[in-house]
Amino acid sequence: MLHERSPSSWYNVTNKHANCVQQEGSAMHHHHLSPLVGQRYLNLESFKRDGTPVQTPVWFAEEHGVLYVYTLANAGKVKRIRRHPRIRIAPCTMRGTVTGPWVEADAIIVDATTAAHGHALLRQKYGWLKGIGDLFSRFMHRERVVIAMRFPA
Repeated sequence: MLHERSPSSWYNVTNKHANCVQQEGSAMHHHHLSPLVGQRYLNLESFKRDGTPVQTPVWFAEEHGVLYVYTLANAGKVKRIRRHPRIRIAPCTMRGTVTGPWVEADAIIVDATTAAHGHALLRQKYGWLKGIGDLFSRFMHRERVVIAMRFPA
């Protein structure tokens, strides 16, 4: 089950679209995903209660037009997304310097089954680096969540 708002399982799409862009075995379907092809980081911008934007560079993986990122369960972005699921994303460098256009998206914290799938996609993309992060999180007993993001119709 989804936490809080349930947009009828939009993060679990299985249909392929005609306008997809192939990247290393994955298909990026939505035209807004084109700037993310070949990128390793995206800048996730969520909003505080007063509307102030907060930008965070994150790893991401894509499947069927849905983007997945992971973070610590008690991270500020998780709290902000639960309160206000509308976000903006853009391709960026490791340090968060934006390298492409900003695009609005909807985000949601997913259930454990979908989170496991999101982690698998991220492990597939980032390999041993993701494995080290997983090991460290397990060792430090840090709870993590996966955020699924899609573009509004």
